[in-house]
Amino acid sequence: MTTPTAAVPPATRPALHQSVGFGNLLLSEWTKLRTLRSNRLSAAVIVLGTIGLGVFLGARWAHQHGPLDPDFDATNVSLSGVYLVQIVVGVIAAMAISSEHTTGMIRASFCAVPQRRALIAAKALVVAASTFVLAGISCFAAFGSGQALLAGKHAGVSLADPGVLSAVFGSGLYLTLVAVLGFGLGTAIRHTAGALTAFFGVLFAPSALVDLLPTSWRNTVIEYLPANAGSQILTLVHKQGALSAWAGLGVFGLYALGAVLAGFALCGRDS
Repeated sequence: MTTPTAAVPPATRPALHQSVGFGNLLLSEWTKLRTLRSNRLSAAVIVLGTIGLGVFLGARWAHQHGPLDPDFDATNVSLSGVYLVQIVVGVIAAMAISSEHTTGMIRASFCAVPQRRALIAAKALVVAASTFVLAGISCFAAFGSGQALLAGKHAGVSLADPGVLSAVFGSGLYLTLVAVLGFGLGTAIRHTAGALTAFFGVLFAPSALVDLLPTSWRNTVIEYLPANAGSQILTLVHKQGALSAWAGLGVFGLYALGAVLAGFALCGRDS
């Protein structure tokens, strides 16, 4: 004699291999990013550093005795904070993924979302989008504050002047690409110390090592190095032979793209 068993309704059966959905991944990664106190503090440093240095240097040049140099770049002065906060942006972006590998939390993430590349893509999009918004607002605020101070010395410029809007908007894009570069290296290397070493090595070391080359080679190569190429967007006064603003940003974007592609290619390794 057999005991009849009740059939399990389809709705109550566990859903195996059910897709989480890319929208839910984005929401999850955004929640993870914004709720970490260290990330909130870093965001405050990015805003204050970008605006604060622009205001400080604007006030410094506004109180300069005598006429300013004919090549004085008021836009670059207001955006000087970008040179400083790019370090914070790259470090935070690299640690957004490398810290999970270091602590082992990435295993839980990959168990919940077996589609590793989808998870990495969601992380990358959240890091890039949040950096773009934060950096863009900070750059425009730094520009406005700095120009308000320089206007007293009749050295200020406006967004309507040739090349100024591109420089301010492009500065936000530059910081976004710095974040993408750091995230790509963090994904590929999967260790915080190694990722940060690689980030500083890629961004800054080539500018020092290029001096070892013969002068004719150095003068050609140096314009295509990551920091030199990318930072052309921050200035309206370019040296002879330097890349144009958008060409330089494009070259820097290739470095960031290469780092991300390396990260995607290597993210399938065992964690």
